Amino acid sequence: MGQKKKKTPSNVLGTNRKARFNYFVEESLECGIVLKGTEVKSLKASQFSFTDSFVEIVRDEMFLNKLHITPYNFGNINNHSPERSRKLLAHKKEIHKLEKKVNERGYTLIPLKFYLKDGLVKVEVGLCKGKKDFDKRDTIKKKDQDRDAARNFRNDY
Repeated sequence: MGQKKKKTPSNVLGTNRKARFNYFVEESLECGIVLKGTEVKSLKASQFSFTDSFVEIVRDEMFLNKLHITPYNFGNINNHSPERSRKLLAHKKEIHKLEKKVNERGYTLIPLKFYLKDGLVKVEVGLCKGKKDFDKRDTIKKKDQDRDAARNFRNDY
């Protein structure tokens, strides 16, 4: 009898709500992230901002740019620099596939979510295409309609 491996619940550290509003997310990819010293403690304390961040592919490697991780309060003089570029870990085949789509069709790579998985910090990177203004208005209208429908449903019961 084989035992099933328990799936550990993932702790979400932060989600990029602006990305879902400004972009159509075509597909997503889970990546590891290379961090130094106290960056992990700052991330676990939700001391980071990634609203303007993006992923760049350089020489078959992915780098996360404009991710601001606040220096850890109890760190020493060896604290990290808040705005440095951080390497993302993914398989070469996945990187090549994403690079082709980004170069050909005008897509961009945006970090969607940071979370803990088995004690490691992971990043969900989305392959995104920018929304036009009328698409954003449609998104707002749909969200308002869903909220009104939920409110009416609650009031009816």
